[in-house]
Amino acid sequence: MRAGGYAAVVDVPPQWRGSTTALAGLRPFPSSPGTPTLGVPLGPALGDQPGAVGPIVCADPISWFERGKLLGNPSAFVLGMPGLGKSTVVRRWVLGLAAAGVTPLILGDLKPDYTALIGALGGQVIRLGRGAGVLNVLDPGGMAQVADRLPVGLAAQMREEAHTRRVTMVTGLLALARASAPSEQERLGLTAALRELATPGRPTPVLGDLMALLHQPTPGMLAATLVADPDQFAAQMRTLLHSMRNLLDSPLGAMFNGPTTTRLDLSSPALAVDVSGVPDEANSQAAALLAVWADGFGAVEAANALTDAGLAPQRRFLIVLDELWRAIRAGAGMVDRLDALTRLNRAHGVGQVMITHSLADLDALPDPADRAKASGFVERAGMLLLGGLPHAELDSVRRVVDLTEAEARLVTSWSSPPSLAARRTAPPGVGHFLLKVGGRPGVPFVLRLTDAEIAAAVHDTNQRWAGTS
Repeated sequence: MRAGGYAAVVDVPPQWRGSTTALAGLRPFPSSPGTPTLGVPLGPALGDQPGAVGPIVCADPISWFERGKLLGNPSAFVLGMPGLGKSTVVRRWVLGLAAAGVTPLILGDLKPDYTALIGALGGQVIRLGRGAGVLNVLDPGGMAQVADRLPVGLAAQMREEAHTRRVTMVTGLLALARASAPSEQERLGLTAALRELATPGRPTPVLGDLMALLHQPTPGMLAATLVADPDQFAAQMRTLLHSMRNLLDSPLGAMFNGPTTTRLDLSSPALAVDVSGVPDEANSQAAALLAVWADGFGAVEAANALTDAGLAPQRRFLIVLDELWRAIRAGAGMVDRLDALTRLNRAHGVGQVMITHSLADLDALPDPADRAKASGFVERAGMLLLGGLPHAELDSVRRVVDLTEAEARLVTSWSSPPSLAARRTAPPGVGHFLLKVGGRPGVPFVLRLTDAEIAAAVHDTNQRWAGTS
């Protein structure tokens, strides 16, 4: 109240945010926002004083790239300690962008953290694993269906792309199964055999068909490998045949040798491939991720081909790669595969989000070349979200992004409780993030869940702890 005397505490006045058209002439105390009102609403910005909050921060990698021209790359890298809300903020992006017409693709949900949200959005959830579902790595899926609708020239390109992806997928699986890449001669034999299996009129092949054909090569396969007879072909392919047999008889064979249980449906508003049923073994998880990535990006390629032919409108996709550390440390070739994906997201009309706990996960790779490529994931990301981090992590972070001393103190303050005696309902720093874009000052904010999100329980990743004391 005016002239009411001294006040020890001054309440924070209510705040509203809107355009100059909607709030024209509003008085008193108008101020300009710190970030543009563009993208998915995340939560209020944090002020300089403890407890002070500012306007709502709106941001996501696709909106800031496509509409705002604020990013050079429609991608984000999310970094922070476990349990502080990394997956939750990404699920908010998934939810907001799905409402804006973007199709979220969770290609390999390892925990799973996203299936409840994708189901609530009316999306498709595919389960892959031993006894849960099969993904035929020789099935071109949507690429074959789209090729039948394209003009002759584009159809030939699509079928050739499908063939190349099959070769890459099979050689990748074999490299994981035997810890070494196929030789040049073996790759020639595989390529020729896969081309034979793709002959129009043949039924969709499976890995067992490939094995049988390698035992009985056609004249075209002999010519491709420069041998005169089947016996010479068998001698050159002996090691490959042993590797194929080992692959088919391994647990991986049960996941990949058979008709695909459920194909990706990109007409769905959202999609998740749940691979939580795949055992926590390096080769198994690496193989599952490779297969899902190949299938998912093949489907995106098919959708883009329809657009290029004038048969469908341009689609936008958001691909989420969570638990990045598991993927890149799962097996040989994983870093190269991820490196190729991160370089192609703009060309494919794809926004991309990568999530991990620590940059030390990338530094732990044994191959120096892999470490250099993995660090490029962070450097090329258009947007960086930093959750709570320990002091030891700051040196690694500063190698890829500038942090002021104030920003560093803020990020580390979110990683540990101020008092061990304090009783809390949530971990300290949960939902707190620092948004960094290039060399600009960071924008700290706290993620606020809506009542609808809380009621739907789509963000609860600790359900197995529910009901315990």
